[in-house]
Amino acid sequence: MRPRGLDEVVGQGHLLGPGTPIRQLVDRDVPMSLVLWGPPGTGKTTLAYVVSGATSRRFVEISAVSDGVKQVRAAIELARRELGTAGRQTVLFIDEVHRFNKAQQDALLPAVENRWVSFIGATTENPFFSVISPLLSRSLLLTLEPLGEDDLREVIRRALADERGLAGAVTLETAAEDHLVRLAGGDGRRALTYLEAAALVAGEGGVIDPAALERAVDRAAVRYDREGDQHYDVISAFIKSIRGSDADAALHYLARMLEAGEDARFIARRLIVHASEDVGMADPTALQTAIAAAHAVEFVGLPEARINLAQAVIHLSLAPKSNAVVTAVDAAIGDVRKGLAGPVPAHLRDAHYTGAARVGHGQGYKYAHDHPGGVVAQRYAPDTVHGREYYRPTRHGAEARFSDVLDRIRTVLRGGR
Repeated sequence: MRPRGLDEVVGQGHLLGPGTPIRQLVDRDVPMSLVLWGPPGTGKTTLAYVVSGATSRRFVEISAVSDGVKQVRAAIELARRELGTAGRQTVLFIDEVHRFNKAQQDALLPAVENRWVSFIGATTENPFFSVISPLLSRSLLLTLEPLGEDDLREVIRRALADERGLAGAVTLETAAEDHLVRLAGGDGRRALTYLEAAALVAGEGGVIDPAALERAVDRAAVRYDREGDQHYDVISAFIKSIRGSDADAALHYLARMLEAGEDARFIARRLIVHASEDVGMADPTALQTAIAAAHAVEFVGLPEARINLAQAVIHLSLAPKSNAVVTAVDAAIGDVRKGLAGPVPAHLRDAHYTGAARVGHGQGYKYAHDHPGGVVAQRYAPDTVHGREYYRPTRHGAEARFSDVLDRIRTVLRGGR
């Protein structure tokens, strides 16, 4: 079912429009080097094949998993001869190019620099870390996105009907298709692999229902609707389990969402919110962990990032809890919405412009660093909210220490000792 031309490629519309580098390679036969970066099953190898098949270029494929410098140099030398004797360009496609070490990648530079080949490298790893700078600077970097649900359905339905695929030999129930889309997780190759396995289970003229799909791929169909009640119910239970410090229940709901194909970025965003809303200053490192997990989702992706998400879930579940941060900011916002937003005290106003002193701006301001402990008795809040205490720390975890610090600071600010 590999597409034979650009018009058959599903997804990656941002790379295939008029005037894009891929179109230039195909339509104008322009020599060009590309690095294709994206998750598995998004079409990196397909695009390389399509570029070769749509032009008069020779196509040479090298796998960085099994080949080395010797094979690279031999392919380049042959490409030079073809270009010199027959004027025929060569597309040199290197899959998993990030697996080449620096010396192996260096061997590509003369061929790319002199355009003896049109180099196309495919990688699932961040090329800014895994591809040497000289090679990356000589190539256009194109980023492929995971296939969306509609794209996956198109891939599956084509395979069901096309003569190159199952040619109508089986029928796929809607519920099974939904499950297959979730299992694929944006990976078109995985969707086709699972569909083929399910078709073997169903047999000629059979029907692929959720049960048949489960038997074929050994993965239970998780009842979960990303747009419906299950989405909201499960994420609600997930957050409440973390808030309640039940790491085991929270991990169950995490696994449930991941298996159902929930967007890992959505889960990571909820963890970031929870880290401040329900843990807060009781463990300030919780927010750092949640943000690090979100970065891992972006840089590493699933399935590996499931480990980073699980670490964040366990950290947040076991951390001491405090909602003092969200209570503080909501109380402050509530006062502002009530109109308690008086003028900024004159001694705190900007005094850096000409004429500020004439209107009393900055007069009487005490520079905190000139006083013991960096804190000095001084009014900061507008009169309308003077004396309001929004942040009320608990005695949980690290917040107990912050509570003591805050008490001392408030005493100094109000003129006490």
